[in-house]
Amino acid sequence: MGTGRLTGRRDQEATVPEASTAAGSAGGSPAGSSPRSLAEALRARDDAALAALLRARPDLLGPVPGDVTQLATRAGTRASVVRALDRLDRFALQTAEALAVAPDPCPYPVLEGLLTGGEDERARDALPGALATLRDQALVWGDEDRLRLVRTARELLAPSASRPSPTGLGPTVAEATAGMSPTRVQEIVAAVGLSATHDPVSAVTALTGLFTDPERMSALLDEAPAEAHQVLGRLVWGPPYGEVTPNPTPPVRWLRDRGLLLPATARTVVLPREVALHLRGGLAHRDTAPQAPTVPAHREHRPQLVDANAAGQALAALATVEELVKSWEHAGPPVLRAGGLSVRDLKRTAALLDASEAQAAFWIELAYAAGLLASDGEADERYAPTPAFDDWVDLPPAERWSHLAAAWLPATRTAPLIGEQDAKGRTLSALGPELDRSAAPEVRRRVLELLGALPEGGSPDPETLLARLAWERPVRGASDLRARLAHWVLEEAEVLGVTGRGALSGPGRALLEHRDPAPLLAPLLPEPVDHVLLQADLTAVAPGPLRRPLGDTLAVLADVESKGGATVYRFTPGSVRRALDAGHAAADLHAFLKEHSRTPVPQPLAYLIDDVARRHGHLRVGAASSYVRCDDDAMLGEILADKRSAGLGLRRLAPTVLAAQAEPTVLLEGLRAMGYAPAAESRTGDVLVARADAHRTPARSAPVPVPEGPPVPDATLLAAAVRAIRAGDVAATAVRKEPATPSAAAVPGELPRTSAAETLATVQAAALTGSAVWIGYVNAEGAASQRVIAPVRVEGGFVTGYDHTADEVRTYALHRITGVAELADDQV
Repeated sequence: MGTGRLTGRRDQEATVPEASTAAGSAGGSPAGSSPRSLAEALRARDDAALAALLRARPDLLGPVPGDVTQLATRAGTRASVVRALDRLDRFALQTAEALAVAPDPCPYPVLEGLLTGGEDERARDALPGALATLRDQALVWGDEDRLRLVRTARELLAPSASRPSPTGLGPTVAEATAGMSPTRVQEIVAAVGLSATHDPVSAVTALTGLFTDPERMSALLDEAPAEAHQVLGRLVWGPPYGEVTPNPTPPVRWLRDRGLLLPATARTVVLPREVALHLRGGLAHRDTAPQAPTVPAHREHRPQLVDANAAGQALAALATVEELVKSWEHAGPPVLRAGGLSVRDLKRTAALLDASEAQAAFWIELAYAAGLLASDGEADERYAPTPAFDDWVDLPPAERWSHLAAAWLPATRTAPLIGEQDAKGRTLSALGPELDRSAAPEVRRRVLELLGALPEGGSPDPETLLARLAWERPVRGASDLRARLAHWVLEEAEVLGVTGRGALSGPGRALLEHRDPAPLLAPLLPEPVDHVLLQADLTAVAPGPLRRPLGDTLAVLADVESKGGATVYRFTPGSVRRALDAGHAAADLHAFLKEHSRTPVPQPLAYLIDDVARRHGHLRVGAASSYVRCDDDAMLGEILADKRSAGLGLRRLAPTVLAAQAEPTVLLEGLRAMGYAPAAESRTGDVLVARADAHRTPARSAPVPVPEGPPVPDATLLAAAVRAIRAGDVAATAVRKEPATPSAAAVPGELPRTSAAETLATVQAAALTGSAVWIGYVNAEGAASQRVIAPVRVEGGFVTGYDHTADEVRTYALHRITGVAELADDQV
């Protein structure tokens, strides 16, 4: 068996004041002394180190702490410590986990032994950096001979019966025997050959000393049966708990009698920490990860090929988003009562886009994040394009793509979650309220950064990239959301055109570097064309993206048959009739095709337009409930005789008029299904143009991403916060003169208390002598603070002076000063 690194029992929690339960100081302590508390360690930091802490843990700034003691206290709260632990890399977290099972305080050599076992050179080299990270994060404090993990972090990471330690270690001998009868403890002491003691505390101490003595421990284990070693082997790396029967097997009984297994409950035993460490050779973890996994280029492509591939994807993305939003501008899908899009409408949209439901959900959420789609807020609430969509479609293609990509990168809405269930068992819907995941922007940007670190044109193996992300932010729980987010980012970046063939494109690199990607993308996109190629099979080929007027008209006149580098449109009787219903005459359609086709208009297409136009409007449908009129009474007789018209409830009112029970729209569809080409007419008998006005929502702003915790403060806020904390510390720690009367003595930590007359006299005297005083002050909002001021003027119920804690001249109302005290001669 290997020898353990721990040589004594676990020290008790320090009894010195620990103003925060968080940790460490990057700045150290005064020469020749060790900080006695976290507050003292933080106070020893310089301003740059204090600002670095506030930048790394911005939750400590809400609101700005009044002094270092408040900062230390806040840094030790459970929520703040959990957030800090969640942002550690794997080795820094393993270092914190090792400290949680080490003696408290822990000497550096002991911590090194727990992480290296005396053999792992990589872990030994990486330990100073990991420890510095923990100090910078205020999770560890103290000198190297007295390293201390903040108490809250120790409680979160140390093993317990209900929450096993990530190290797989169990409780110490002292912890495991806490509820054991003194007689039983003495029996274990005698069984391992130790002398009996007069009290259980000394007995536990003697037992701990045996288990942490490598030579005596090895001798004891040499006496164990072979089966006992197998039992220990199953528990040594965790979990350390095992079930036993009321009549255990001889190997288990042998281990239990000698304290190598201690009872945890009536039916479970636990392997003490000291025994496990001896068996492990002193290691806290079976495997350590001192270095981040590398992300090499798995494949290399020519950068020009990557950019061309990404540009093609970008062009397809623009077409898809535009088609999606336009399809909702006349009769968008309704908003569910609970918010979001129904499954049926999502399926319908996916069919329209010729995409899977997951892909359709992504495009819907992207358009929503970009502010192009929103709910209209009407009584019959529906989704519709926003006014911003009209501005967006008029932009050049490269600028339109930049708008989409800029909305995608910081978005917290996570489309791939659609269809899954939330914590209450409700299905998550597209555009629903529960799709925000605050970790998404960070993961998205980090994935792109790792891609950007590769040589241009290089694409990684996704598994190595995911391994790197898992090392940087290891999972501390059952959630694998970050790994799933990374998978989704790779897929979304490719389909959006941020990457091409798995490598970061030039426009994607510009997006990552906060540069406008439009100038890089524009040369890669084909110029819009103003013509099509008509073919004899009633199709038209668009050899590139069409200019807007041409594309809009052609979308009405023909149906899209296939998409890609060249879009194929097909002319059908229904599509031609749709153009006629929109108000185009046959002559207009012939002129349009002749103008925009580089090939002659095929005769079959000309015949199709003329044939549909000749029959279009021959029948007229209006509202009676509805009616049909036609100058050809024989045609009306033919309709009445057709069995397919039975459901329309037709009857002849006059030789040229049929009345119907069906609504006009139903009557129109019914007659068209029978092969006729009726047209709707107004009350005045004019043909109705069926072009509906495009519906727009009121002005809507794009959804704001949900941040993950407080935002990172800028340099100005950090500098102001550090000044405020230092100022509060000056006021809280300034040495005051002894008061003339005992009633004026201030209780430590409380504001000074003096009468109004004493306050006025003291500040007036200070103004005459130019000296500084210490005051307690309560502002108009009721917030109390301590200040060190040098009064220069006292008049009208106010005192004006230089505030040393704020580093500026301020005026204070005398009636809001709770008390005043003179400072010692060596103070400010």
